[in-house]
Amino acid sequence: MADARAQARRDLAACHRLAARHGMTDLIYTHISVRVPGEPEQFYINPFGLLFEEVDADTLATVAPDGTVLDDPTGLGINRAGFVIHSALHQAREDIACVMHTHTLAGVAVSSLRDGLQPYTQHAARFHRRLGYHDYEGVAVDLDERARLVRDLGPHHALVLRNHGLLTCGQSVGQAFERMYFLEFACQAQLRIQATGQPVAAPDPDALERAAAVFERPDGRAGKLVWAALLRDLDRHDPSYRGRAATASSFNRSAKPIPSLSPVESS
Repeated sequence: MADARAQARRDLAACHRLAARHGMTDLIYTHISVRVPGEPEQFYINPFGLLFEEVDADTLATVAPDGTVLDDPTGLGINRAGFVIHSALHQAREDIACVMHTHTLAGVAVSSLRDGLQPYTQHAARFHRRLGYHDYEGVAVDLDERARLVRDLGPHHALVLRNHGLLTCGQSVGQAFERMYFLEFACQAQLRIQATGQPVAAPDPDALERAAAVFERPDGRAGKLVWAALLRDLDRHDPSYRGRAATASSFNRSAKPIPSLSPVESS
């Protein structure tokens, strides 16, 4: 079990670094989590105060279902909104191991459009009839919003948080990241297409369904190959995500650690 937990932490740290490399960051204000192997009600999540580029396997916090931070190597605490969003989905969906939430320019823009994501591209086709929408309720610091997040995600693995950003889930860290990559790509492509002001070729709905079925095959082989390739690339260029025995003294903080369930101003 120790090996499985170490691997989960490395994968989660790698996901943060890869999100940063692909421009899917918003200072310190978004979050990615993964279940703790052997303790399915607990999850690892990034501490509130580190850039994604700074996250490694040794800096991740461990959180209990009630929001108690069981392990906090940096002493920074966690983002309350992160707890609300991630605990909602981990508690409601046993098939979800990883939850990834982003505030990218393209994602926020598409989330603010009345009609949301459009099926203009093959990347968008992956989410044909497989994408939920959650109306904006303000910064997600209220525990009662969790039920509505679960309701709006439904049986899907991707969610548009209106006027806010994007969220994907997976049975593994790699699967959640790959879905986010596709969703982000689809949003970027849509905005560029719409900016031309030209008529858009509308794909046949049956073709969209066939494409979505291919992308979401149960074996997930393509996603596994993508994740393995991404890890190889990360290991070649910056293997520091694997950990460096970080301690609270490793970080120069001017503010007190943020309690796990105290209100914060960002999500």
